[in-house]
Amino acid sequence: MSARAEFIRPWREEAATGVDRVLVLAVATLLGIGLVMVASASMSLAERDFGGPLYFFWRQLGAVAFGLVGAWCMLQIPTTAWERAGPVTALIAFALLLAVLLPGLGRTVNGSTRWLSVAGMNLIQVSEPVRLLLLLYVAGYAVRRNTELRTSFTGFARPLGVSAAACALLLLQPDFGAAMMLMVMTLAVLFVAGARLRDFSLCVAGVAAVAALVAVAAPYRVVRLTSFLDPWTDPYDTGFQLTNSLIAIGTGEWFGLGLGSSVQKLFYLPEAHTDFVFAVIAEDFGLVGSLLLIALYGVVAWRALLIAREAGERQRWFATCIAFGFAAWQVAQVFINLGVNMGILPTKGLTLPLVSYGRSSMLVTLVGFGLLLRIDHENRNGTGPGRRRLQAERRSAP
Repeated sequence: MSARAEFIRPWREEAATGVDRVLVLAVATLLGIGLVMVASASMSLAERDFGGPLYFFWRQLGAVAFGLVGAWCMLQIPTTAWERAGPVTALIAFALLLAVLLPGLGRTVNGSTRWLSVAGMNLIQVSEPVRLLLLLYVAGYAVRRNTELRTSFTGFARPLGVSAAACALLLLQPDFGAAMMLMVMTLAVLFVAGARLRDFSLCVAGVAAVAALVAVAAPYRVVRLTSFLDPWTDPYDTGFQLTNSLIAIGTGEWFGLGLGSSVQKLFYLPEAHTDFVFAVIAEDFGLVGSLLLIALYGVVAWRALLIAREAGERQRWFATCIAFGFAAWQVAQVFINLGVNMGILPTKGLTLPLVSYGRSSMLVTLVGFGLLLRIDHENRNGTGPGRRRLQAERRSAP
């Protein structure tokens, strides 16, 4: 093969069209598992309260359909458009956070005002889109003010201040879990954007201290903390959720009882189809099934980080920050949900991405994956800001 052909070949390979099929397959598999398990875990509750065993399944399927449409739309929009729209997305995020606190717009469910309601209909749980909107803003800031971010504490503190203000509004709902996830995502983006280690370490320590203070500031959070440390001291009240979750996980043993055979979902385990769906999966499919589920999430995280690395190699810094921040968001949420189910962490009210019942979470998560696939598509086709660099290298090559 000639020297010219050897030189041209990598560029042709780089310009291959399409998206990451491994990522798409892993996400599709998780969606399939989620729909089956939501139907299985909610049948008794749906039959009792809504007169139909598949009530929650059909609603979840509708959320998946809308989410896939949203993902397709994100796949059509260049990432440069989102980079320019960063300040606007931040304004929309704060508008949603303020709107949900207004009488007549916000709806209270289980003691928390998290839903935006219009004409008596719950439209969306605002904490979900707010995270994605602020991810776009923080990533854009990290690129626009990168020199300032790398060299001064002020440049590092500004996006943290925006996220902290959003967290304060989330705590007014209250939604401690969403506030914590937003701060984790923000710190992940600033870290990959090159923030100084001393600034990052100082901020992480400060966030941890504030989180600890917030955790003990409300009586219900103190109850959650103490009950999670030893749920068996009050298994019929404060430790009821966790003890039943642990019973379900332990009952599954190696290979589980079989699909649909879970006993704990029959009005023993609260929120069996939402926050504690992993416990039902463990009871039905045992340790082996649980590890396979975790492996699927590992594949999703691996492919997302590969997409972030590829964008970085092409100097597409905004795309890098988005992909890395979204990966950190999903990994942290999976870790926290599994930790809650297994008694490693106190209850946070966070869903298991792509699997748990939760229409707002499902919709926003799929839209986020659509954006991730758009980044991958641009990586493969040499589009976006990094394209100019690649073209310049081609022209300057001998």
